[in-house]
Amino acid sequence: MDIELKGKRALVTGANSGVGRAIVRAYIRAGAQVAINYVAHPGAARNLVEELTREGGQGFAYRADVSDPEAVSTMFAGIDDVWGGLDILVNCAGIDGPRELAWEARISEWRRVIETNLFGAFYCAQEALRRMVPAGSGVVINLTSVHEQLPWSGYSAYTASKAGLGMLTKTLAQEAGRHGVRVLALAPGAIQSPINRSVLEDKEGLAQLLTRIPTERLGDPEDVAGMAVVLASDAARYITGTTVYVDGGMSLFPGFTHWD
Repeated sequence: MDIELKGKRALVTGANSGVGRAIVRAYIRAGAQVAINYVAHPGAARNLVEELTREGGQGFAYRADVSDPEAVSTMFAGIDDVWGGLDILVNCAGIDGPRELAWEARISEWRRVIETNLFGAFYCAQEALRRMVPAGSGVVINLTSVHEQLPWSGYSAYTASKAGLGMLTKTLAQEAGRHGVRVLALAPGAIQSPINRSVLEDKEGLAQLLTRIPTERLGDPEDVAGMAVVLASDAARYITGTTVYVDGGMSLFPGFTHWD
């Protein structure tokens, strides 16, 4: 079976850098039209659209803060004006927030992470499902993380948001399945992307991190993007309500591995 997205209309949130940017490129190569959502760095979004256009792709950029339900509603109305509907939503927008132990955490920062990662994904999924369910088809992919199941000291808001998004994925899949709509979670591990810049710049910390990954390497954004194409395609037509990990085995608890 060919893995392609020819003629599909896709929205990728948080799409002008890192994993989101890689997914946009992969979707364009697979034949989709892509709306590139961003909230900051408009120049990067414009450059991405220009790059895709030069390569023969079709897409446009749309600024919207996904944590604002009114901005999300307006964005989807704008997509309706251009395309008249949506076939694929990839909820990639996310932040990790500052490292703060739970009893020291500032409520404003904790709330900001939850509202972006969990509320934002819900707002976008809700709007997408309002279009996909009547159409009888569609795919929603929520980017979670290995921290959907692995705790991460100092990042309680991030882990809570990703675990919550994992269960939201299952519930939405259960609700929308009989309407021909699939909902999945895609969980990256340690990926070489801007959100992990502090880790990449810490040589000692990076070396320690690699001991927790059986494949002994960090992932590339393209590793995640490739699976995002597969999951959105008909090759995965009988897959819904589950989390697919793209983590080099990080979620296998490699610290328990013994060779002798």
